[in-house]
This record gives sequence, structure tokens and C-alpha cells, in this order.
Amino acid sequence: MSVFDGLDEFCGQVLAAHGCPSVSVAVAQGEELVFARAYGLADVAAGRAATPETVYGLASVTKPFTALAVCLAADRGLIDLDAPLPGTHPWAAVPTPRQLMQQRGGFPGYYDFYYGAAPLPIDPAFYRRQVRAPGSDFEYSNHGYRELGRLVEQATGLPLRTYLREQIAEPLGLTSFDLADAYAGPAPVAERYTAGGRVLPDCLTSHPSAGAGWATAGDIALFARRSAGLLRPATAAAVLDGPPINERLGYGLGRVVQREGGSVISSHGGGMGGVAAMMIDLPDRELSLAVLANSTDKAARDAVVLHLMAGLAPEFDPGHLAPASDRTRDFTLAPGSWAGHVESPDGEIPLRLDVLPDRRVRVTLADLAPATVPAIASDRWDVRLGTDLQLPTADARLNSPSFGVELRAEDGGLAGRAAAYKNGDRAGLLGPYLLHPCRLLPAG
Repeated sequence: MSVFDGLDEFCGQVLAAHGCPSVSVAVAQGEELVFARAYGLADVAAGRAATPETVYGLASVTKPFTALAVCLAADRGLIDLDAPLPGTHPWAAVPTPRQLMQQRGGFPGYYDFYYGAAPLPIDPAFYRRQVRAPGSDFEYSNHGYRELGRLVEQATGLPLRTYLREQIAEPLGLTSFDLADAYAGPAPVAERYTAGGRVLPDCLTSHPSAGAGWATAGDIALFARRSAGLLRPATAAAVLDGPPINERLGYGLGRVVQREGGSVISSHGGGMGGVAAMMIDLPDRELSLAVLANSTDKAARDAVVLHLMAGLAPEFDPGHLAPASDRTRDFTLAPGSWAGHVESPDGEIPLRLDVLPDRRVRVTLADLAPATVPAIASDRWDVRLGTDLQLPTADARLNSPSFGVELRAEDGGLAGRAAAYKNGDRAGLLGPYLLHPCRLLPAG
């Protein structure tokens, strides 16, 4: 394949340009690996080179594994994909497994990364409330995949880690795969690095079924090619049945799906502290690709993916790298003042927004000094902004020092959500992303 000509030099340049320690690349044709090579260092301090046998964190490339586990259990009569989740739940409308796999369970975005000893200091229950009816709009959320992992365990009587290894990894010949907070071997593992080049400690989350996978690039490429063979034909087809999330992409059962001129491209990316991963499958061409990097910064991963896909499938939509369902538009909210509160686990937090004539907004949160920042709008929200203000709650103070809002004009006020988050890890470590209900009314 001529697409590999010059790849060694290209990857070396990309790693240097973006300060990424290493990247591992694998391609499968048919159901066999035809290319596997790694570049750079898996461990910078030790000078240990990355090799095709090096295992990387997968982050959200774990989701296709969890979705496949659900589909396998469904094929065996243990799960009904279109029945509400069994058991007692706190939601007014209980989503189905299919809706959860398609990221349409009604849950908001969420992640909780913690670098200390268990247990996690954040209770995710407050943040796991539905924000819309199941089956309606797409919103990418780890909450749904957490529920799917629990469902597999309830239906099979096995820990998810065991089920994934025994029913997926072993039958597919994936010798490196594991699901765990930290990889235990026996394969060598790539150290994970911040965007600034610092080593990350082990990371705990409340949603391992959404992002705690580990594997080599070769095993990810083979998973992409071989996994459909574990399913009944109708279920394998359903994996690629992706309701639209934008003009060119949909989201199926754990796969981003592009249909172009009768052909299909499916993918899933992953990113978290020290992880930038990508899996791509072209079923009509019996071809798959995996690119794994050990940096929070996705720039090196993206450059390698785009370079390879330009030769393998020029119709590849770059939106696969960061699927978006909400387009930016002009900010048209009239100048004025709005006041209300943010609902948090610690009670109501006062919030005031003063919309200024220059498309800027003065934000007053609790008793903190106001901050004036630019605002934008989108298809879904009439005002979106972010600031360096600290939401004064115990959860947010742990490691979520930035504050943002996404609000729409509704019933004479502004309604939506306020986020506490950590904006990257060039300083410190990537922290939790916590969404809170928010409502404001006109103020004098």
C-alpha cells in the first residue's frame, strides 16, 4: 500500500511538532494485520521505545467493546435492546439499551477523573439526571455507557471485565486487551503524558465501561475488523445503523457512522489524560485502522489519521475525530441582565449575567469578582461562554476550576446548564466535567 511510503518520516515529524511521546499505528486487511509499527518513546524517562506490542490506554474506544458486549448478550436472549432498562431507576422515562448505545438516553455530558486512592470523592448520582426524553436528541455521555456496563453484569452474572475478556477478546484473538484503572500486563505499557509532557498517575473514574480499556493498536484494528463476526447478521447491521448527529455522520451502537456513495466508514475516538486513540473500519473494503498515542493532546493522533485516510479513503469526514451535533451561530441575545441560580449538590449558587452590547457578558458567580468574557451561540443554545471563575462547591473545588454556561431563551428566562471543568492539563491534571441545572430570569 503506497499510503505507507514515507510514513516513518511523517510520524517522526508529527511527534516532534506536537511534543507527543509516541504513536502506534496498525492496519488490518480482511481479518489479518498487514501493517503494525510504532514511533517514539513509550517511557521518556527510561528511554524505552514504543513497539507494536506496546499497550496504550483507549479512553472512549472502550465504548465499542461495551456496546458489543450488550449486543452479544442480546443475541443470546439475555438483554432486550428495545425494552426499558430492567430494575428500579430514578428517572421519569427509562431509556432502552439501544438508546443508550446510540447516545440518546437523555443524559448530559460527564466525566470524573481522579488521581488519588479509591473511593472516588464525587458521587455521580446528582449529575446522572436526565435532561431530555430518551430517544430524542443526541448527546455524548459517559453516564449511558456506565449504565450499559452495569446491565451486562446484571444480565450475565459476570464482571464486565471478565465478560469482555472471555466473550470478546479471547474469541477474537486480542491478547493484549483489558479493562482496568491501570494495566497489569503482561505486555509493555505506554506511560501516559499530559499535553505539557508530565507523567500522569493512575486514573480512577466512576464509568470504566465508557473509558477504561487498554490494548495494542494491532488488537484495536483486529477488533474493528473481526467483531461483527461474533454477532447475528441483523445485529451486526444494527451496529452501523446510526441516527444522524449532523449532516454527514450518525452514531450507531457504539460507532460513529458515515455513509458516502453507498460505502460505510465507522469509527470511534478516545481522549482523556495521556490518551489519544482512534479506531476506524471500512467494512466494504474489509479494511481497518488504529492510531494510538500517549498524550492528552490529540494533535499528533489527528495528523496521522488524516494522513493515512487521505490515501485509504479520501471521502473520510474529519468530523470523525470530534463528532459534533451543535453548530455555532451568531450571538443575537439582546443586551440586558439576567439573574438566578445554579443548582448544585451543595445548594443553590447565585448567578448573574449582564449581556453587553459588544457580544460580551459580565458573569457574577456567588460572591466572586465579576468576569467579562466573549459569548457565542449555537443551534441548541442562545448563549455559551466560559470563564476562569471557580464554582464554590466541594465537587468543583476538587479539580474543576473553570466555569461555563449553556443557556437558551425559554418561558421568559434563560434555562440550561452550568459546567465546572478543568480546561486541559498543560498545568495540573485533567479534572471532572460536572454539569448543573441553571435558570435565570430578567433582572433590573
